[in-house]
Amino acid sequence: MSKFPTIRDTEFEARIKALREKMSGRGVDACVAFSNLLDPSAVRYFCDFAAVNESAALVVPASGPITVCSGQASYDYALVKNRLKGAEVRVFPEIGEVSGFEYNFEGQSDFETYFKGLKAKGKIKKIALMGKLIFPAVIYNKLARVFSDAEIVDFDGELYELRLIKSAAELACMEKCAEAISGVFASAAPKIRAGMTERKIQALFENAIYSAGAESWVQAFAPMIASGPVNSHISMCRNSLRKVRNSEIVSLAAGLSCEGYNGIICSPYVLGEIPAEIRDAVKCAYDALNEASGKMKPGVTADIVLNAYADYLEKYGYLEFCPYGSLHSTGMLECEAPVFSAANRRELRENMTVCIDAYFKGMAWGSFRVEDMYVIGRGGAKRMTTYNDAFIPAYFK
Repeated sequence: MSKFPTIRDTEFEARIKALREKMSGRGVDACVAFSNLLDPSAVRYFCDFAAVNESAALVVPASGPITVCSGQASYDYALVKNRLKGAEVRVFPEIGEVSGFEYNFEGQSDFETYFKGLKAKGKIKKIALMGKLIFPAVIYNKLARVFSDAEIVDFDGELYELRLIKSAAELACMEKCAEAISGVFASAAPKIRAGMTERKIQALFENAIYSAGAESWVQAFAPMIASGPVNSHISMCRNSLRKVRNSEIVSLAAGLSCEGYNGIICSPYVLGEIPAEIRDAVKCAYDALNEASGKMKPGVTADIVLNAYADYLEKYGYLEFCPYGSLHSTGMLECEAPVFSAANRRELRENMTVCIDAYFKGMAWGSFRVEDMYVIGRGGAKRMTTYNDAFIPAYFK
């Protein structure tokens, strides 16, 4: 196990500077970001704090001190993790433990009182929010009440625009995550045996993930082991006590996270003799993925990539089993904005990191994915995760 790269303090400071430039461009006087366990990225991207059993928030005024908002239980952790010099870490019960557990914490204040103090410091006419799909009503209502004469706008687009092109440090973190999850698959998959339950196989992967030095599994799902003709049809799942059998599909999906960044792989697996119909489908999915990823380079639009994928599947008779061709950005979330589609024709740019997957669903014997991570380089796309490239051609030959 080698050490994971880190993000320097100066990069967090540069992110705040870039955020404030975007705020200035839209006339925003204050920005409020919210994160929870499902999506810790908005707050962590700017200060490196991701709460453990609570939520978190960040208040960034156009100028002046920034406030890192923690629950009671995570306060000491927030003090250690916060990377923004001069930022104040404060405790707010509205983002504490979701049961509403009451702490006698000296110095805590609710958000309404805090917002009133912020209002007293200067005129605030426009407020931007990040994390709109998870932003809690209990905080939003207090914000709207205190700033009743202010305009509240969505800033998620600006957040993901900041995160879209990766820095050298971010690329180093993601390369390491990709290397580590490739090693996890190479270590865990050969240990799968007929008669193991899906949860037992999950344990193999989780052991390998933490042995690799990861801080957690990928944001935000545990390894998924979807097996057999019924369970494999479930795209996202919690694993069951079903025992895997020889000659059936086992759809493996697992990833890991470190320094807030993610590595992810999806791969099919079959124990014992591989039925011809499974072998043919897996080989086609892998080849279609290569056909599509071979089109990825700076300046190419998504329709070129995804139409090449669809054309390949149509040629070999599998298009009806493909509900979508997925091409999306990846970074602090396994799947984050923007999503690339043939309709939106978004352009690939250098130093983007993306996932592309071949998802085959609804065949009589089951479903599976082949998914890998890529970085868009000047000359084309480089596959960051190496497991499928080594495993699939040799195993499904």
